[in-house]
Amino acid sequence: MTRLTHQIFLLVIVVLFSSHYAVAQLNKQEALALISRVIPKQAYNFEVKSLPSTAPKDLFEIESKNQKIVLSGNNGVAVASALYYYLTEYCHCQITWNGTNLDLPTTLPKLSAKITKKTPYQYRYYLNYCTFNYSMSWWNWERWQKEIDWMAMHGINMPLAITGEEYTWREVYNEMGFSDADLKDFFSGPAYFSWFWMGNLDGWGGPLPLSWMKSHKDLQVKILSRERALGMKPVLPAFTGHVPSAFKKKYPQAKLKATNWTNGFGDTYILDAEDPLFAELGKKFIKKQTQLFGTNHLYSADTFNENEPPTDEPAFLSKLTAKIYDGMKQADPEAIWVMQGWLFYSDRKFWKAPQIEALLNAVPDDKMLLLDLATEIEPVWKRTNAFHGKPWIWNMLNNFGGNVNLFGRMDGVASGPAVALNDPNSKNLQGIGLTMEAIEQNPVIYELMMQHTWQDTPVELNDWLVKYAKNRYKTDDKTLVDAWQVLRQTAYNGKDIRDGAESIVTGRPTFDSTTVWTRTKLNYPPKDFLKAWDLFVQASQHGVDSDGFQYDLVDITRQVLANYALVLQKKWKNSYKAKDEAQFKKDAQAFIDLIADMDELLATRKDFMLGPWINSARSWGNTSEEKALYEQNARDIITLWGDANSPLHEYANRQWSGLLNDFYKPRWQMFFTELNQSLATKKEPDLTNFGNTIREWEWNWVKAHKDFPVVPKGNSHSLALKMYKKYRDALTVAYP
Repeated sequence: MTRLTHQIFLLVIVVLFSSHYAVAQLNKQEALALISRVIPKQAYNFEVKSLPSTAPKDLFEIESKNQKIVLSGNNGVAVASALYYYLTEYCHCQITWNGTNLDLPTTLPKLSAKITKKTPYQYRYYLNYCTFNYSMSWWNWERWQKEIDWMAMHGINMPLAITGEEYTWREVYNEMGFSDADLKDFFSGPAYFSWFWMGNLDGWGGPLPLSWMKSHKDLQVKILSRERALGMKPVLPAFTGHVPSAFKKKYPQAKLKATNWTNGFGDTYILDAEDPLFAELGKKFIKKQTQLFGTNHLYSADTFNENEPPTDEPAFLSKLTAKIYDGMKQADPEAIWVMQGWLFYSDRKFWKAPQIEALLNAVPDDKMLLLDLATEIEPVWKRTNAFHGKPWIWNMLNNFGGNVNLFGRMDGVASGPAVALNDPNSKNLQGIGLTMEAIEQNPVIYELMMQHTWQDTPVELNDWLVKYAKNRYKTDDKTLVDAWQVLRQTAYNGKDIRDGAESIVTGRPTFDSTTVWTRTKLNYPPKDFLKAWDLFVQASQHGVDSDGFQYDLVDITRQVLANYALVLQKKWKNSYKAKDEAQFKKDAQAFIDLIADMDELLATRKDFMLGPWINSARSWGNTSEEKALYEQNARDIITLWGDANSPLHEYANRQWSGLLNDFYKPRWQMFFTELNQSLATKKEPDLTNFGNTIREWEWNWVKAHKDFPVVPKGNSHSLALKMYKKYRDALTVAYP
C-alpha cells in the first residue's frame, strides 16, 4: 500500500467512524461474514434481516422461513447473539476459548415459532487493562478477529480498545518537539503496556521498537473497523496526566509530581491538572487519536489507579476531577468518561464517602460511566450510594494475573446481575461486563455471566448446567451433570478466598505452605473435589471425547495434582525436620515427579503450553534483537514480572507445560540439593544465600532463549487415566 493510499484509507476510516453511533445500524455484509467464519459449511442456511434501529436497547429475532433460519437484529452484535442463541439452544453447540463444539446436525432444526429477545442492558462491557498483557500481548489479527466474533456472539457491545496507544503518544510528543531519544525511557516493552498506560511504570521491558508501534497502529485500525462494523462502541483511552521524565527539561515550569507504584519500579511523573498544559495535552491526544482511529466518544481514564492523590481534601479531588473531564470535553464536546471503580475497592482507606462523592459529583451524570470492576467479589455500588446516581456497570473480574486454577462464584454470578437490576437502590445500573485480568481459563464462568445479556431474571443453575454439559460434551450423560454439581459446590463455590488458589509448585521454594503471591488456601476440602475427578474419568472411559471434554478432563486432573502438591510438600518438610535423610530424598523425589507428571499431562493441550506464548511473542520481531526483546518480555511477565528483586514475582504464574519442567522444577531441585547437603553435613542451610542464588538463576532464565514445543503431545484421555491410576489411591489416604 502506497503512503497516499494508506492516508486515504485512514481518512475513510475516520469519516466512517467518528460519529457518535447513537444508533448502531445493522451491516448485513459484516453479519453474514461473521456467520461464514463461525460455521462456514452451514452458513448458506442462514439469512440476515434488519430490525428497526430505533430500538432503545438491542434486540433480536429468530424464525424459520422458506427453508432458512432467519436471524434479525438491530445491529451486528444482536445478529451474532441470535446466531449463538440458535447454536446453543437448538443445535447444542458451544464456542469457548477452551473447547468448542460446532458439530451441527445435518439438517438444521426448524423453529415452530418466532423467538424474540431484548436485552435489559444498554451496555455490555468487555476487558480490563490487564487483559491486554496477561492474555493479549502477542495477538495478531487472526486471533483478534476470532475474539471479536466471540465478543459479538456473547453480546458484547462496549469493548475497551487500547491497542496502538503508544503510536498516538509518539505522534503527539513528536509534534511537541520531543525526539525519539527523549522518549526512549518512556515507552515500556509490549508485555507491560497495561501498567504503562495506567501510569504505574515507565520504560520497563523496553526500549520499544518503532516497528512495533507502526504494526500495532495498523492492528488497531483493523480491530476498531471490525468492532464498529458489528455495532460495537469501543472505549478509547484519554489523557490521565502521565508524562515522560523528559517533560521536566522541555517544560521546566510545568507542575509535575513524582509518584511511585511501590512494586519495584522507578518513579513516574504526573502533570498537575491545574497546569494549563494538562488540558492542552489531553486535547492534543484525543484529537490525534480521533484523526488516527475515529471515536465513539467513550474514553477510559484512571488517574489514581493504585496511586493515591497528594491529598484527601474533597475540594481538591473535585477540582482535579473536573479538570480531567474538561480536558476531554475540550477535544470532544460529546466525551463520556468511562472510569474503572477499582480504586474504591483496592484503596478503601483513602477513598471514603466524602472523597468518593467529591470525585464523582465533579462530572455531569450523563458524562461519566462507572465500572464496578469486581462486583461479584464486592459490590462497591452498595457502599457508594450506587455511585451517587452515575450510570454504572455490574462487572465480573474472577481472574487475577492469568493464574491457572479452577475458581468462580457460580451461584453469585448466576443471580447477582439480575438481583441488582431489580433492586431500586441500584439506581442507574445500565450494563454488565467482564473485567477479568486474563482470559482463556474457566470457560464455564464466562458463559454463565454472559447468559444475563438477554434476560432480567437470575439464571436457574440446575437447568443451566444440564444444558451447558450437553452443549460442551455432545452427550446427555448424567455423569457429567453430576460432576458439574460437585464442581459447583467445590471449586466454583466462591467461598473464603478472593480468587483461585495456587499450587505450591509455582511458588519460589520455601518451607512455608504459601508465598507472597502463591496463595494455596483452597475454598473447599480437596477430598470433596475428588468426586468430580472420578466422574470425569468415568465419562472418559464411556467414550466422551469432545474438545471441551478433553480440556476439562485435563484441567480437573491438573487441579487434583496441583492440590496434592501441598500434601507432598508437608511430607518432605516433616522428613527434613526429622533429619531422616533417606525419607527426605524419597519425599522430595515424589514432589519432583509430580511436577514432571503435571508437565506431561498439560502438554496434551495447547491451552496449557508455554511454547505458543513464547513463539507468538518472537513472531512480532523483525530482527534477532527484537525477537529476543519480545521473548524476554514474554518470559518475565509470567515469572518475575520485573527484575531479579521484583516483589511481584509469581503474581502472574502459570501452570503450563514447559514452564513446569524448565522453570519451576529446576528451582525445587536446587532447593532440595541445598537441603540434602544440609542433612549430609549436619549444618543448617544458608537460605539467605540460596535466595540470592535462585533470584540470579531466575533472572538468567528470563534473559535466555529456548524453543519450546508449540504442538501438543500425547493423548489427554490416556495421560489423565495414567495420573488417575498413579495417584487416586494415595489421595484417598491423603484426604481421609
